[in-house]
Amino acid sequence: MENPNVQEILEKQVLTVAKAVEDKIDEEIAALERLDLDDIEALRERRLQQMKKMAEKRSRWISLGHGEYSEIPSEKDFFAAVKASERVVCHFYRPNWPCKVVDKHLSILAKKHIETRFVKINAEKSPFLAEKLKIVVLPTLALIKNAKVDDYVVGFDELGGTDEFSTEELEERLAKAQVIIFEGESSLHASKSSSQPRSVRQSSNSYSSDSD
Repeated sequence: MENPNVQEILEKQVLTVAKAVEDKIDEEIAALERLDLDDIEALRERRLQQMKKMAEKRSRWISLGHGEYSEIPSEKDFFAAVKASERVVCHFYRPNWPCKVVDKHLSILAKKHIETRFVKINAEKSPFLAEKLKIVVLPTLALIKNAKVDDYVVGFDELGGTDEFSTEELEERLAKAQVIIFEGESSLHASKSSSQPRSVRQSSNSYSSDSD
């Protein structure tokens, strides 16, 4: 049986917390009641400025090719793309079935996450870039933030080991790496990839082609 003194202490703690929450709510209500017309107008103006900035961001993103999944024709264009956009998902592919599965999902996510540029590049036609970024297995997604490769999704191992993974599963993996932004706060946002960023300007000397 629980000690009466312990029970009494717990009850007091609960009451103390409840009182603190109640006081906080009262303070917020009082603050709202103290707002005059000038305060309300200032809040409205601040909101309008936020909306204007977001509209400007969206226009800039669209002008850079965000909102659609497109192919980068050359290695030179890859460097231009990653410098222009803060967040880029680049699919290193070859013309085979697994890569076409990834294409399907990225086409959907590109429209949903306009804050991120979604592109693909033929790894076999980009040997310098594939070697520089150590692309070995295809498909590989290079997750790029601020012109640095921050993380990779290699093959389907992280997506259940099968090509039957859902768009939502891939979306969750990209959100975990913070290369896309979910609406509102997400527990996935707090989860930071542990892989070390690799600058797209860093050299490397290891590359071997994958098999079908």
